[in-house]
Amino acid sequence: MQEVNQKQPIVLQRADPWIYYHTDGYYYFTGSVPEYQEIEVRRARTLSGLEDGERMTVWQAPATGLMSRLIWAPEIHYLNGKWYIYFAAADDDSVRNAQHHHRMFVIECGDESPLTTNWQVKGQIKTPQDSFSLDATVFELKDELYYLWAQQAPAIPGNSNLYLARMANPWTLATAPTLLSIPEHSWEKIGFKVNEGAAVLIRNHRVFITYSGSATDENYAMGLLWADIDSNLLDAYSWHKIDHPVFKSSLKHHLYGPGHNSFTTTPDGKTDILVYHARPYDNQGINGDSLANPDRHAYAQTFTWDTQGFPVFGEPGDN
Repeated sequence: MQEVNQKQPIVLQRADPWIYYHTDGYYYFTGSVPEYQEIEVRRARTLSGLEDGERMTVWQAPATGLMSRLIWAPEIHYLNGKWYIYFAAADDDSVRNAQHHHRMFVIECGDESPLTTNWQVKGQIKTPQDSFSLDATVFELKDELYYLWAQQAPAIPGNSNLYLARMANPWTLATAPTLLSIPEHSWEKIGFKVNEGAAVLIRNHRVFITYSGSATDENYAMGLLWADIDSNLLDAYSWHKIDHPVFKSSLKHHLYGPGHNSFTTTPDGKTDILVYHARPYDNQGINGDSLANPDRHAYAQTFTWDTQGFPVFGEPGDN
Protein backbone atom coordinates (compact mmCIF):
# COMPACT_ATOMS: atom_id res chain seq x y z
CA MET A 1 0.00 0.00 0.00
CA GLN A 2 2.14 2.82 -1.32
CA GLU A 3 0.03 5.72 -0.08
CA VAL A 4 0.35 4.90 3.66
CA ASN A 5 3.37 4.52 5.90
CA GLN A 6 2.27 1.43 7.80
CA LYS A 7 4.31 2.40 10.86
CA GLN A 8 2.67 5.83 11.13
CA PRO A 9 -0.94 6.67 12.08
CA ILE A 10 -3.47 7.61 9.44
CA VAL A 11 -5.51 9.50 12.08
CA LEU A 12 -4.19 10.67 15.45
CA GLN A 13 -6.00 10.03 18.73
CA ARG A 14 -8.90 8.09 17.31
CA ALA A 15 -9.48 4.72 18.92
CA ASP A 16 -11.95 2.16 17.52
CA PRO A 17 -11.40 3.26 13.90
CA TRP A 18 -14.05 2.42 11.35
CA ILE A 19 -13.60 3.05 7.62
CA TYR A 20 -16.20 2.65 4.91
CA TYR A 21 -15.29 3.12 1.22
CA HIS A 22 -18.32 4.51 -0.62
CA THR A 23 -19.32 4.52 -4.28
CA ASP A 24 -18.51 8.24 -4.46
CA GLY A 25 -14.80 7.42 -4.18
CA TYR A 26 -14.39 8.66 -0.60
CA TYR A 27 -13.13 6.82 2.45
CA TYR A 28 -15.44 7.71 5.36
CA PHE A 29 -13.96 7.49 8.84
CA THR A 30 -15.40 7.39 12.35
CA GLY A 31 -13.72 6.67 15.68
CA SER A 32 -13.94 7.44 19.37
CA VAL A 33 -13.22 11.14 19.96
CA PRO A 34 -11.35 11.91 23.22
CA GLU A 35 -13.72 13.32 25.86
CA TYR A 36 -16.31 10.89 24.41
CA GLN A 37 -19.05 13.51 23.88
CA GLU A 38 -19.45 13.69 20.10
CA ILE A 39 -19.49 11.78 16.83
CA GLU A 40 -17.16 13.02 14.11
CA VAL A 41 -17.17 11.92 10.47
CA ARG A 42 -14.18 12.46 8.18
CA ARG A 43 -13.68 11.74 4.52
CA ALA A 44 -10.83 11.76 2.02
CA ARG A 45 -9.97 10.22 -1.34
CA THR A 46 -7.03 8.39 0.23
CA LEU A 47 -6.38 6.84 3.62
CA SER A 48 -3.38 9.09 4.12
CA GLY A 49 -5.61 12.11 3.52
CA LEU A 50 -7.92 11.40 6.45
CA GLU A 51 -5.83 13.18 9.09
CA ASP A 52 -6.15 16.52 7.31
CA GLY A 53 -9.27 15.78 5.27
CA GLU A 54 -12.82 17.08 5.55
CA ARG A 55 -14.38 16.54 8.95
CA MET A 56 -17.53 17.44 10.79
CA THR A 57 -19.06 16.83 14.19
CA VAL A 58 -22.35 15.35 13.02
CA TRP A 59 -23.89 14.60 16.42
CA GLN A 60 -23.34 15.92 19.95
CA ALA A 61 -24.36 14.09 23.10
CA PRO A 62 -27.29 15.69 24.95
CA ALA A 63 -26.77 17.16 28.41
CA THR A 64 -28.67 14.38 30.20
CA GLY A 65 -30.21 11.01 29.55
CA LEU A 66 -29.20 7.57 28.31
CA MET A 67 -27.05 8.95 25.46
CA SER A 68 -25.37 11.77 27.37
CA ARG A 69 -22.01 10.29 28.40
CA LEU A 70 -19.07 8.25 27.10
CA ILE A 71 -19.86 8.02 23.40
CA TRP A 72 -17.81 5.01 22.29
CA ALA A 73 -16.87 3.36 19.02
CA PRO A 74 -19.15 4.93 16.37
CA GLU A 75 -19.39 2.98 13.10
CA ILE A 76 -20.69 4.45 9.85
CA HIS A 77 -22.62 2.21 7.43
CA TYR A 78 -24.64 2.75 4.25
CA LEU A 79 -27.80 0.62 4.10
CA ASN A 80 -30.72 0.81 1.68
CA GLY A 81 -29.80 4.28 0.49
CA LYS A 82 -29.32 5.84 3.93
CA TRP A 83 -26.42 6.40 6.31
CA TYR A 84 -26.39 4.87 9.78
CA ILE A 85 -23.99 5.33 12.68
CA TYR A 86 -24.04 2.73 15.46
CA PHE A 87 -22.44 3.62 18.79
CA ALA A 88 -22.51 2.96 22.52
CA ALA A 89 -23.42 5.57 25.13
CA ALA A 90 -24.02 5.80 28.86
CA ASP A 91 -25.69 8.06 31.40
CA ASP A 92 -22.76 7.94 33.84
CA ASP A 93 -19.45 9.83 33.70
CA SER A 94 -17.31 7.16 35.33
CA VAL A 95 -15.64 4.87 32.81
CA ARG A 96 -15.62 1.87 35.10
CA ASN A 97 -19.10 2.44 36.55
CA ALA A 98 -20.31 2.75 32.97
CA GLN A 99 -19.65 -0.97 32.60
CA HIS A 100 -23.21 -1.24 33.92
CA HIS A 101 -24.64 1.72 32.02
CA HIS A 102 -23.58 1.50 28.37
CA ARG A 103 -26.23 0.59 25.82
CA MET A 104 -26.25 0.64 21.99
CA PHE A 105 -27.85 3.30 19.81
CA VAL A 106 -28.18 4.27 16.15
CA ILE A 107 -28.70 7.50 14.23
CA GLU A 108 -29.86 7.83 10.61
CA CYS A 109 -29.20 10.28 7.77
CA GLY A 110 -30.94 10.38 4.39
CA ASP A 111 -28.69 13.03 2.83
CA GLU A 112 -26.32 12.22 0.01
CA SER A 113 -23.33 13.11 2.17
CA PRO A 114 -23.06 12.09 5.84
CA LEU A 115 -21.02 15.23 6.60
CA THR A 116 -24.08 17.03 7.89
CA THR A 117 -25.83 17.61 11.20
CA ASN A 118 -29.06 16.31 9.68
CA TRP A 119 -29.01 13.05 11.66
CA GLN A 120 -32.08 11.58 13.32
CA VAL A 121 -31.91 9.46 16.46
CA LYS A 122 -33.58 6.12 15.75
CA GLY A 123 -33.05 5.06 19.35
CA GLN A 124 -31.64 2.21 21.36
CA ILE A 125 -30.97 -1.17 19.79
CA LYS A 126 -32.76 -3.28 22.38
CA THR A 127 -31.75 -6.83 23.19
CA PRO A 128 -33.62 -9.36 25.37
CA GLN A 129 -31.08 -8.95 28.19
CA ASP A 130 -30.89 -5.36 29.44
CA SER A 131 -27.21 -5.18 30.38
CA PHE A 132 -23.91 -3.50 29.52
CA SER A 133 -23.55 -3.64 25.72
CA LEU A 134 -21.38 -1.95 23.11
CA ASP A 135 -19.31 -2.20 19.90
CA ALA A 136 -22.10 -3.07 17.50
CA THR A 137 -21.47 -3.68 13.82
CA VAL A 138 -23.73 -4.76 10.97
CA PHE A 139 -23.21 -6.73 7.77
CA GLU A 140 -25.32 -7.95 4.87
CA LEU A 141 -25.30 -11.48 3.50
CA LYS A 142 -27.78 -13.12 1.11
CA ASP A 143 -30.27 -10.26 1.41
CA GLU A 144 -30.28 -10.45 5.21
CA LEU A 145 -28.96 -7.81 7.60
CA TYR A 146 -27.10 -9.05 10.67
CA TYR A 147 -26.24 -7.30 13.93
CA LEU A 148 -23.09 -8.31 15.81
CA TRP A 149 -22.23 -6.87 19.23
CA ALA A 150 -20.62 -7.30 22.65
CA GLN A 151 -22.71 -7.67 25.81
CA GLN A 152 -22.37 -8.72 29.40
CA ALA A 153 -24.37 -11.69 30.66
CA PRO A 154 -24.93 -12.14 34.41
CA ALA A 155 -24.57 -15.93 34.13
CA ILE A 156 -21.18 -15.72 32.36
CA PRO A 157 -18.14 -14.45 34.31
CA GLY A 158 -16.48 -11.50 32.58
CA ASN A 159 -17.12 -8.14 30.98
CA SER A 160 -18.51 -8.96 27.52
CA ASN A 161 -19.28 -11.74 25.06
CA LEU A 162 -20.07 -11.70 21.33
CA TYR A 163 -23.64 -12.10 20.08
CA LEU A 164 -25.26 -12.25 16.64
CA ALA A 165 -28.85 -11.68 15.49
CA ARG A 166 -30.72 -10.98 12.28
CA MET A 167 -32.35 -7.56 11.93
CA ALA A 168 -35.86 -6.57 10.86
CA ASN A 169 -34.54 -3.12 9.93
CA PRO A 170 -31.37 -1.15 10.76
CA TRP A 171 -32.60 -0.34 14.29
CA THR A 172 -34.56 -3.45 15.33
CA LEU A 173 -33.57 -7.07 15.98
CA ALA A 174 -35.67 -9.76 14.30
CA THR A 175 -34.33 -12.84 16.09
CA ALA A 176 -33.09 -13.89 19.49
CA PRO A 177 -29.34 -13.41 19.99
CA THR A 178 -26.94 -16.27 19.36
CA LEU A 179 -23.94 -16.44 21.68
CA LEU A 180 -20.84 -16.78 19.48
CA SER A 181 -17.87 -16.35 21.81
CA ILE A 182 -16.92 -15.79 25.44
CA PRO A 183 -13.51 -14.87 26.91
CA GLU A 184 -12.15 -18.36 27.52
CA HIS A 185 -8.48 -18.33 26.52
CA SER A 186 -5.76 -16.75 28.64
CA TRP A 187 -4.97 -14.05 26.08
CA GLU A 188 -8.62 -12.82 26.22
CA LYS A 189 -8.64 -12.36 29.99
CA ILE A 190 -5.65 -10.15 30.88
CA GLY A 191 -6.91 -7.28 33.03
CA PHE A 192 -10.51 -7.84 31.97
CA LYS A 193 -12.40 -10.79 30.51
CA VAL A 194 -13.38 -9.29 27.19
CA ASN A 195 -14.64 -10.17 23.72
CA GLU A 196 -15.57 -6.92 21.93
CA GLY A 197 -14.89 -4.71 18.90
CA ALA A 198 -15.99 -7.21 16.25
CA ALA A 199 -15.60 -6.68 12.49
CA VAL A 200 -16.72 -8.88 9.60
CA LEU A 201 -14.83 -9.91 6.48
CA ILE A 202 -16.49 -12.12 3.86
CA ARG A 203 -13.99 -13.90 1.63
CA ASN A 204 -13.17 -17.33 0.25
CA HIS A 205 -16.61 -18.80 0.94
CA ARG A 206 -16.32 -17.94 4.64
CA VAL A 207 -17.58 -15.31 7.04
CA PHE A 208 -14.70 -14.17 9.24
CA ILE A 209 -15.15 -12.23 12.48
CA THR A 210 -12.22 -10.49 14.09
CA TYR A 211 -12.67 -9.27 17.65
CA SER A 212 -10.57 -7.89 20.50
CA GLY A 213 -9.81 -9.28 23.95
CA SER A 214 -8.28 -8.25 27.31
CA ALA A 215 -7.81 -4.76 28.76
CA THR A 216 -7.29 -1.78 26.46
CA ASP A 217 -3.55 -1.52 27.17
CA GLU A 218 -0.57 -3.37 25.67
CA ASN A 219 -2.40 -6.67 26.27
CA TYR A 220 -5.25 -5.83 23.88
CA ALA A 221 -5.13 -8.18 20.89
CA MET A 222 -7.31 -9.57 18.09
CA GLY A 223 -8.86 -13.00 17.74
CA LEU A 224 -10.66 -14.76 14.89
CA LEU A 225 -13.91 -16.68 14.39
CA TRP A 226 -15.20 -18.11 11.13
CA ALA A 227 -18.14 -19.93 9.58
CA ASP A 228 -18.93 -21.36 6.16
CA ILE A 229 -20.85 -18.83 4.09
CA ASP A 230 -23.65 -21.35 3.41
CA SER A 231 -24.08 -22.34 7.05
CA ASN A 232 -26.76 -21.08 9.40
CA LEU A 233 -24.95 -18.14 10.99
CA LEU A 234 -27.41 -18.10 13.89
CA ASP A 235 -26.44 -21.65 14.83
CA ALA A 236 -23.53 -21.38 17.27
CA TYR A 237 -22.23 -24.75 16.05
CA SER A 238 -21.54 -23.16 12.65
CA TRP A 239 -18.75 -21.08 14.15
CA HIS A 240 -15.13 -21.98 14.82
CA LYS A 241 -12.66 -20.12 17.02
CA ILE A 242 -8.87 -19.90 16.90
CA ASP A 243 -7.34 -20.32 20.35
CA HIS A 244 -4.58 -17.70 19.96
CA PRO A 245 -4.46 -14.03 18.93
CA VAL A 246 -4.05 -13.31 15.22
CA PHE A 247 -2.77 -9.75 15.74
CA LYS A 248 -0.97 -8.52 18.87
CA SER A 249 1.55 -5.98 20.16
CA SER A 250 4.72 -5.52 18.12
CA LEU A 251 7.85 -4.89 20.16
CA LYS A 252 9.80 -4.63 16.90
CA HIS A 253 7.72 -1.73 15.57
CA HIS A 254 6.78 -0.24 18.97
CA LEU A 255 3.04 -0.55 18.38
CA TYR A 256 1.10 -1.83 21.38
CA GLY A 257 -2.42 -3.03 22.08
CA PRO A 258 -3.70 -3.33 18.49
CA GLY A 259 -7.40 -3.97 18.15
CA HIS A 260 -10.96 -2.84 17.57
CA ASN A 261 -10.33 -3.06 13.87
CA SER A 262 -12.25 -2.59 10.65
CA PHE A 263 -11.60 -3.61 7.06
CA THR A 264 -11.47 -1.77 3.78
CA THR A 265 -9.78 -2.15 0.40
CA THR A 266 -7.81 -0.15 -2.11
CA PRO A 267 -10.13 1.79 -4.46
CA ASP A 268 -9.84 -0.95 -7.11
CA GLY A 269 -10.95 -3.54 -4.56
CA LYS A 270 -7.94 -5.75 -5.23
CA THR A 271 -6.03 -5.29 -1.98
CA ASP A 272 -7.43 -5.88 1.51
CA ILE A 273 -6.57 -3.41 4.25
CA LEU A 274 -6.72 -3.84 8.01
CA VAL A 275 -7.52 -0.69 9.99
CA TYR A 276 -6.86 -0.78 13.75
CA HIS A 277 -5.87 1.31 16.72
CA ALA A 278 -2.66 1.00 18.74
CA ARG A 279 -0.38 3.02 21.01
CA PRO A 280 3.24 3.88 20.16
CA TYR A 281 4.33 2.92 23.70
CA ASP A 282 3.76 0.12 26.21
CA ASN A 283 2.01 0.20 29.59
CA GLN A 284 4.78 2.20 31.24
CA GLY A 285 3.74 5.19 29.14
CA ILE A 286 0.10 5.07 30.26
CA ASN A 287 -0.89 7.40 33.09
CA GLY A 288 -3.96 6.27 35.01
CA ASP A 289 -6.82 4.38 33.37
CA SER A 290 -5.91 3.15 29.89
CA LEU A 291 -9.38 4.08 28.60
CA ALA A 292 -8.76 7.71 29.59
CA ASN A 293 -5.45 7.82 27.70
CA PRO A 294 -6.02 9.52 24.30
CA ASP A 295 -3.00 8.13 22.45
CA ARG A 296 -4.65 5.25 20.67
CA HIS A 297 -4.08 6.20 17.04
CA ALA A 298 -5.62 4.73 13.88
CA TYR A 299 -3.29 2.73 11.63
CA ALA A 300 -3.77 0.89 8.33
CA GLN A 301 -1.87 -1.91 6.63
CA THR A 302 -2.39 -4.41 3.87
CA PHE A 303 -2.67 -8.11 4.58
CA THR A 304 -2.54 -11.35 2.63
CA TRP A 305 -4.20 -14.79 2.58
CA ASP A 306 -2.75 -18.24 3.16
CA THR A 307 -3.27 -21.28 0.94
CA GLN A 308 -6.26 -22.36 3.05
CA GLY A 309 -8.03 -19.05 2.46
CA PHE A 310 -7.44 -17.53 5.91
CA PRO A 311 -6.23 -13.96 6.52
CA VAL A 312 -2.58 -13.41 7.43
CA PHE A 313 -2.30 -10.10 9.26
CA GLY A 314 1.37 -10.23 10.26
CA GLU A 315 2.15 -7.80 13.06
CA PRO A 316 1.48 -4.08 13.54
CA GLY A 317 3.78 -1.96 11.39
CA ASP A 318 4.68 -4.70 8.91
CA ASN A 319 5.31 -3.49 5.36
